[in-house]
Amino acid sequence: MLSAKIVDITTLAVDAIVNAANSRLAPGGGVCGAIHRAAGPQLAQVCAAIGDCPPGDARTTPGFRLPARFVIHAVGPVWQGGDAGEAEVLASAYRSALREAEAHSVRSIAFPAISTGIYGYPLRAATEIAVSTVQEVLGKGSTVERVVFACFSPGVLAAYREAGVMV
Repeated sequence: MLSAKIVDITTLAVDAIVNAANSRLAPGGGVCGAIHRAAGPQLAQVCAAIGDCPPGDARTTPGFRLPARFVIHAVGPVWQGGDAGEAEVLASAYRSALREAEAHSVRSIAFPAISTGIYGYPLRAATEIAVSTVQEVLGKGSTVERVVFACFSPGVLAAYREAGVMV
C-alpha cells in the first residue's frame, strides 16, 4: 500500500525511514539534517564509519533515537539539467533503498522526496520516478507492505497525488 501525507519523517513509527543522504553520509541540511538531529550523534558516528556511498546506492544504519528501527541512507543525484543520467540514478536510489529494506525484513518504510531539495531535482519528475520505481519493485514481491511518502509541504503532497498516490 502506497500513501502520501504531510508529516515530519522523523516522527513516523515505521520499520525504516529513508534519508535523502549525501555521498559522505554526513549530517547535512533539509531532511538529512533533521534525521541526524532526531536520531542523535550516534548516527553521524556510524555513518562516518561506513564511509562513502555513491549516488544511486543506499546504506542502512540503526535508527537510534528515532521511532524507526532503521535509517536507510539513499543518495540521489544532483540535478544537472536532465541529460546527465539523473533519472536513472534517482530510480536506482529508490531501488537500492528497497533492496536494503528487504535485507532487513522491513515491512513499513517512509521516503522523503529524494533529490528535490538542495539537489534541485524538479519535483514532479522526481515524484513520478519515485512512485513508478517503488510500484515496480513491490510488484515483483517484497517484504515491504506499506510505503509512506513523507511530504514536507502541500505542494509536495500534490505532486504525489498527481503521480497517483493515495493521500
